[in-house]
Amino acid sequence: MITVAASVNAGAHLVVSDQGPGLPAELLAHVFDRFQKSDESRGSGLGLAIVSELAQAHGGTVTVENRAEGGARFTVTFPAR
Repeated sequence: MITVAASVNAGAHLVVSDQGPGLPAELLAHVFDRFQKSDESRGSGLGLAIVSELAQAHGGTVTVENRAEGGARFTVTFPAR
């Protein structure tokens, strides 16, 4: 299951979480690099790199972490203007 949540307080936050196995520790530091893929049979490895560049172009950030209960959590944050 994938969960999407959004909030607006001191900026805008978009959080996307899943309940999968999470990401390998060695991939976490590189998940936003171009052509980085956790599974060679899926995608081009550009999606998260594009998300990161778009967030930065608008003064925001994107982070990823493995959830303690399993899965990964991606958070996109944009500053208040």
